[in-house]
Amino acid sequence: MKKTLIITGGAGFIGSHVVRLFVNKYLDYRIVNLDALTYAGNLENLKDIENAANYTFVKADITDAEAINSLFAQYQPDGVIHLAAESHVDRSITDPNAFVQTNVMGTANLLNAALHHWKNNFEGKRFYHVSTDEVYGSLGETGFFLETTPYEPQSPYSASKAASDHLVRAYGNTYGLPFVLTNCSNNYGPNHFPEKLIPLFINNICNKKPLPVYGDGKYTRDWLYVIDHARAIDVVFHKGGNAETYNIGGFNEWQNIELVKLLCEKMDEKLGRAPGESAALISYVKDRPGHDKRYAIDATKINTELGWAPSVTFEEGLAKTIDWYLANTEWLNNVTSGEYQKYYEAQYHN
Repeated sequence: MKKTLIITGGAGFIGSHVVRLFVNKYLDYRIVNLDALTYAGNLENLKDIENAANYTFVKADITDAEAINSLFAQYQPDGVIHLAAESHVDRSITDPNAFVQTNVMGTANLLNAALHHWKNNFEGKRFYHVSTDEVYGSLGETGFFLETTPYEPQSPYSASKAASDHLVRAYGNTYGLPFVLTNCSNNYGPNHFPEKLIPLFINNICNKKPLPVYGDGKYTRDWLYVIDHARAIDVVFHKGGNAETYNIGGFNEWQNIELVKLLCEKMDEKLGRAPGESAALISYVKDRPGHDKRYAIDATKINTELGWAPSVTFEEGLAKTIDWYLANTEWLNNVTSGEYQKYYEAQYHN
């Protein structure tokens, strides 16, 4: 194989799309998917490529330093694309320590392993750290996050990701570890665990359950179709400058309530329901603590320097997403019931 890459969190939402893209596009790369298979990791997401000759799955936890060192020794990777993370803000509010352990200590374990195994020759090596726009904090009604925007995380989740970003840059500055880092806006699309807004609401609409909207619903987010994020990761990994940061965004801002109304409208059309039937399920609930008002990414740098841009509009991406969930009700039922966790046992423990 020309290269060996470890992709952490490769059974998760974004990670599975990255793994699929690299396995199918780079037949001369060995792709090692490292995932702990926590609640959000699902190997059913990768059924279509699980038998590919250039693909290997390894069940391990990035918080286990010994396991990570052993993995590096065994596979001698040329690169790491690090996506594994605890990522749900609500969970971070109730259990912040889990986020510190995975996002900070887990990243440190990967950095230490990379440094140890690459220290005699950094040539051709790359540590790619995937982060979030939430590290920048909250915007007012105007302006955009730039790569130079100071960090001001507001939740335990974003604080843990900010800490991991700082660690990656520190290892680059102190030890010369070759790295690249990206901060991305909200992703949506197929295989998204239904605790996040769009898949949660699709599932609730299908089952005629309430659609809980925080506060006044006017929180604004920039949305990016997950397959476009995977494309961006491919471009940055191969063409991005060493020690550079790139913001990845969809040029696509929506207030939560307007997004939910559009989703309701599209679901009514897809399900053959009367106009307004799904919107009647909207209910306003108590706001969560420290809720950031607005995120918006300026993705000019990755566009002008590396030639990347989103391939679909939000309306197109949302339609594709709805169609996927409606066509994959078994996947959705397995995820919401916990049945998907049996897939690993059936595949790897028999």
